[in-house]
Amino acid sequence: MTRVRWLRPLLFLALVLPLSSLLADDGPDLYAQCIACHGRKAEGVPSAGAPAIAGQDAAYLLRQLQAFRSGLRGTNPKDTYGAQMRAIALTLRDEAAVAAVAKYVAGLPRTTASGPAKADLRNGNNLYHGKCGACHGGKAEGNAALKAPRLAGLDTNYLQRQFSHFRDGVRGTDPKDVTGRQMAMMAKTLPKDSDLQDVIAFIHAQGDGK
Repeated sequence: MTRVRWLRPLLFLALVLPLSSLLADDGPDLYAQCIACHGRKAEGVPSAGAPAIAGQDAAYLLRQLQAFRSGLRGTNPKDTYGAQMRAIALTLRDEAAVAAVAKYVAGLPRTTASGPAKADLRNGNNLYHGKCGACHGGKAEGNAALKAPRLAGLDTNYLQRQFSHFRDGVRGTDPKDVTGRQMAMMAKTLPKDSDLQDVIAFIHAQGDGK
C-alpha cells in the first residue's frame, strides 16, 4: 500500500507534464552534435555554411528541424548544406528531442554579424521596409505571429544563399511549405544583386535585432 502511494505522484506527473518538458534538460546534450557546424554557442560557422541560430524563435527552429526531417528542406540537389542538415536532423530520436534542441538553442544569447563593406544603407533601408519589414520586423527581429524568422545576426553568405535558393526554386517550392512559398514570391521582386547587398547591410546595421 505504501508503494502505491509513492507511485501516485510520479504517475500524476507523467500524465500532466508534456514529454518535451520532461526532456527539456536533454537540449544541451542533443545540441552537442551540432557544435561542429553551428558553434558551441550556436553563433554560426560561416566557413561551414552554418548560420547563427542562437536566440532564434523556438517555434521557427522547431519548424525548420521538422522541415528537414520531413523533406521539405534539404532534398534539392543544389542545396548541399541543406542535405547535410537534413542528415543531422534525422538523427534526433523523436519529436520530443527536436523540441528540446529548439528550446535550448532559442535560449542562447543572440548574435550579431558584420555587413558588406560597400553598401548603400539608405537604399537598403528603403528596400527592406518596402519588401521585408512587414513580416520580419522593423529591425529584422523577426515576427513569431507571422512565422517570420529573425534575420539580424545571420552572416552575409547565408542570407545571400537562402535568398538565391528562394528566388531560383531551390527552396520554397513544395505546396506544403506555405511560408517558404511566400518568401519565394518575395525573392523574385528583388532582382539586383546590388540591392540585395544593400538590404543585407541594413539588416546587419540592426545589431542583434533587439
